[in-house]
Amino acid sequence: MNNAGMTLTESSKTAGPAYAAYRAAVDRLRADLAAAPPDAAVRLGKRTSNLFRTRQRSGVTRLGVDAFSGVLAIDPQARTADVLGMTTYEDLVAATLPHGLMPLVVPQLKTITLGGAVTGLGIESTSFRHGLPHESVLEMDVLTGAGEVLCVRPQGEHRDLFYGFPNSYGTLGYALRLRIELQPVRPYVALTHHRFSSAAECFAAMQRLVEDDIDFLDGVAFSPEELYLTTGRFADTAARTSDYTGEHIYYRSIQQRETDYLTIHDYLWRWDTDWFWCSGAFGVQRPLVRRLWPKRWLRSDVYWRLVALENRYGVKRRYDRLRGRPATEPVIQDVEIPVGRAGDFLAAFDRDVGMRPVWMCPLRQRDRSSTWDLYAMDPGALYVNFGFWGTVPLAPRQPADTHNRRVEALVGELGGRKSLYSTAHYTPEEFWPLYGGSTYGDLKRRYDPHGRLLDLYAKCVERR
Repeated sequence: MNNAGMTLTESSKTAGPAYAAYRAAVDRLRADLAAAPPDAAVRLGKRTSNLFRTRQRSGVTRLGVDAFSGVLAIDPQARTADVLGMTTYEDLVAATLPHGLMPLVVPQLKTITLGGAVTGLGIESTSFRHGLPHESVLEMDVLTGAGEVLCVRPQGEHRDLFYGFPNSYGTLGYALRLRIELQPVRPYVALTHHRFSSAAECFAAMQRLVEDDIDFLDGVAFSPEELYLTTGRFADTAARTSDYTGEHIYYRSIQQRETDYLTIHDYLWRWDTDWFWCSGAFGVQRPLVRRLWPKRWLRSDVYWRLVALENRYGVKRRYDRLRGRPATEPVIQDVEIPVGRAGDFLAAFDRDVGMRPVWMCPLRQRDRSSTWDLYAMDPGALYVNFGFWGTVPLAPRQPADTHNRRVEALVGELGGRKSLYSTAHYTPEEFWPLYGGSTYGDLKRRYDPHGRLLDLYAKCVERR
């Protein structure tokens, strides 16, 4: 493999040890890809993952990417950052906050990587204004399946890859370096929790609130008669601040108080401590267990590792079977529904699946003139992201994918979209019209002509 495919942007050619180390790491990675067996699937050897779909492990070459973590540079005046693709948002935020800046969208969990959020989507409470993380990317250096490292931008020779990269899940290439926009922050966030007794009332208020002068907006549906929207505004001072990194639990505070203050750091990670509310499955919300559980283990990645161990060894499944408990189906999904149909979704989901609570986060496309080919949404519409994560009992003889298939059917009926970070159960005929179709095929032929990387259906549905 020669250097003909090496078209790094001028910013990545900047002098200095960090950029020199980056260029050397790129050379090593390209050499590793060239040396991989041609018939082996290629994946990144990441230390962390926030994916919730098991994958086959045989015949896979893993590329070492430890060198692609870190922030190369921050420009406080331009409000931009050059960031390596394997950098976690925890480390990215730690680098930007001292400059009074943060990424435009910071996904909820600390170990989500910037490259992962861009190729696999991400969302948070600024998404009603800033869209999804890929919409704040100015340029990327992408290692393609063809072994080239290309700088892709909204304009130019590789604009098709720029707009086709989000939701490609590493099947077209891997983002090694990203230049992203940042926004200014203030020290504190003032929260107000607004309670509603019906979905219609809640989503009507959401449509009004996205036009208000607020900085953050998300919500929680505890039941069809108890829903909350939480608005956040930056503040320079706070008489007191709450701490949800130890004894106290953030999601419970939503029901307990009308107003609250958090530091900007603690606000960004308010959901990580208890993995929203999923830490309850490990007993960590019980007062005695909470006191004994080391504070440094109150993190989403710790819970994720516990889930991975259960998926691998099935200790709890065997115990439940011995106790005569019904089989359960994991239902771990994020879906986007147009706000006008959000109440219909929530009612059907509560009736047919029955999981509570449900996270609600409004989002709109930031630039209405853009089309993101593999996850195209109505650029003028307001959507509601519903997040629900847990297990649901299966009735006797119910197929193991019963509830997930119901969710997929609901999303289709209501004109929504479904993220692929978790399990998907579509047939190829159902899948491709939703996720790129012939456009994806054109991108695959151009940037991975020899099929070194799995295609999107094989990776996200067949879970190879």
